[in-house]
Formats: sequence, C-alpha cells, structure tokens
Amino acid sequence: MAWVLLFLAGLLEIIWAYAMKQSHGFSRFLPTFVMAVAMIGSFGLLAVSMRSLPLGTAYMIWTGIGAIGAFAVGVWVLGEAITPQRLIAALLIVAGMVTMKLS
Repeated sequence: MAWVLLFLAGLLEIIWAYAMKQSHGFSRFLPTFVMAVAMIGSFGLLAVSMRSLPLGTAYMIWTGIGAIGAFAVGVWVLGEAITPQRLIAALLIVAGMVTMKLS
C-alpha cells in the first residue's frame, strides 16, 4: 500500500508543479489554490508512505515521479522543447529510480 500512496503523492506533485506554473507567480487564484491543495496532499501521502518505506527510496521515487511527470507535461501540454540532453537527463532520472527500487 505504501507504494500506491507514494505513486499518488508523485502524481499530486506533477499537479502542483503544473498549477504553480499556471498561477503566474501566485497572481491567479484558482491555479494557486489547486497548487496548495495538491501540495498538501502530496506531502501528506509522502509522509504516510514513509512509515514503511526507507527515507531515501521514498524521497527519490517521489521527486523522480514529479520530475519526469513535470517534464512530460511541459513537453506535451506547454510545448517545451525536447532536446537530446533533456531526454538523456530524463532517462537518467528513470534509471536512478529503477535502481533505487531494486536495491
């Protein structure tokens, strides 16, 4: 169950990162509100998952899901550039997450 909660926490991290971008420096209420709610939920689920998962593993997987998810949203939703360097960086993050999960 801890892994499911951690995955959900990572999804909420993607949501709050995107909402933060859409808030335009906290000048728009609804995206700022969504960001705050998603942040609280993300941190809460991360904390609960850490009851049974090691700190380093949980934190790395959580940030990795958020980083890869935010990268994907940036590319697919916001039209950000896909460069070889960015793809390599994303693959390295995924490789680190897999290695941490297997260790």
